[in-house]
Amino acid sequence: MKIKYIDLIEQTFDFPQEEFDVADGEIRWHDIPLMDIIKQYGTPLKITYLPKISEQIQKARRFFNVAMAKVDYHGDYKYCYCTKSSHFSFVIEEALKNKINLETSSAFDVNIIEEIFNTGLIDKGIFIIANGFKRPQYLENITRLINNGFKNTIPILDNMDEIDYFEQNVKGKFKIGMRIASEEEPMFSFYTSRLGIRYNDILPFYKDHIKKNPNIGLKMLHFFINTGIRDTSYYWNELSKSLNVYCALKKICPELDSINIGGGFPIKNSLGFEYDYEYMAEEIVAQIKYTCEQNQVPEPDIFTEFGSFTVGESGAVLYSILDQKRQNDRELWNMIDSSFMTTLPDTWAINQRFILLPINRWDVEYQRVCLGGLTCDSQDYYNDEAHSNAVFLPKYVDEDPLYIGFFHTGAYQESLGGYGGIQHCLIPAPKHIIIDLDENGEYFPKLFAKEQSFKSMLKTLGY
Repeated sequence: MKIKYIDLIEQTFDFPQEEFDVADGEIRWHDIPLMDIIKQYGTPLKITYLPKISEQIQKARRFFNVAMAKVDYHGDYKYCYCTKSSHFSFVIEEALKNKINLETSSAFDVNIIEEIFNTGLIDKGIFIIANGFKRPQYLENITRLINNGFKNTIPILDNMDEIDYFEQNVKGKFKIGMRIASEEEPMFSFYTSRLGIRYNDILPFYKDHIKKNPNIGLKMLHFFINTGIRDTSYYWNELSKSLNVYCALKKICPELDSINIGGGFPIKNSLGFEYDYEYMAEEIVAQIKYTCEQNQVPEPDIFTEFGSFTVGESGAVLYSILDQKRQNDRELWNMIDSSFMTTLPDTWAINQRFILLPINRWDVEYQRVCLGGLTCDSQDYYNDEAHSNAVFLPKYVDEDPLYIGFFHTGAYQESLGGYGGIQHCLIPAPKHIIIDLDENGEYFPKLFAKEQSFKSMLKTLGY
């Protein structure tokens, strides 16, 4: 009778998979024996596996370049990394090894770019796509970049008033973009996105304001919808409307030559995840080309701003099960040695699901459990998976500790959790290690940050 945990996984999914396999009852992630990592560093532990970042960038490049070749597309593809997904230096440095461009969201992003430039990792020809609603400091920092010779810095107007600051403070000619305020999906709380400029305002604004100033070159039209790039009638309809705006604008604005479709490629959140990246890239490129041909305008360069897709699958969080509590006839609670609300805030805030797997004990019987965090908040739990309405793990026994891992956690969790600051119930931020490969393809870990200390918390609190 097949009652072991590994039997459950093999019967439910196609397993082993590209990044996961099991040897001697213990999981290996990218061929890394995670129990060895736990023995060296303990838990709770955050991991960033750097090679995955470059792998994702090259995948996306391949998808779009192949799609362009298939339809004889005459524009170029430009990959931008959305820095807000993870601002860590080691993430951006790894991404930059692939000759990418960068997208910013706020004033301090610009300070990061200047710091990167001072280290010699980028030159002033890099595309900087400056998104977001711009407060005075952000406007000032973007302007400083342009005036200092970052010639491909493109502020994307989120509202029509932002242009006034650039007109008054940028020296000489400069490029801009405009973001379209797309309609939200039918089930969303609002009808139109708060971000960007209304469809009907874009052409009049260009004619009445931008076209009259010889120093302003409108280079880019920016399109993005909150649900990401998915094969739905909603996505294709919004893309089509944006492409029609692009074509109408291109006919009166010859310097316009780029369309930015934002981010939105999903990442794997279950062992049963399926998504046809190649098909989606091919359909996007084909639709852009078709619409441009119908309107008799040249195909634009295509920019993407992948954030989660770039860095999400590089991350993992490891915990140990401290104890098991039976609270009634049906519910067993496995208590982790940290908090979901602080280390994986999306599980609490938006019910996000990540890949959850045990690190050891794959060769023992499994049971249904709920996972509880250490805070006293009733919402600090995790009790179902993306592919099912339950969590199954190897049976807990006191004498053989059970370790678990959440995978593909590399995007947003640190910034949303308030990395380096005060966590709920003063739960300390865990250790964080970086894993890279040497010239022989052997993995080597290094400590990026120790577990947060009580002294740093007390200092933040003013003690």
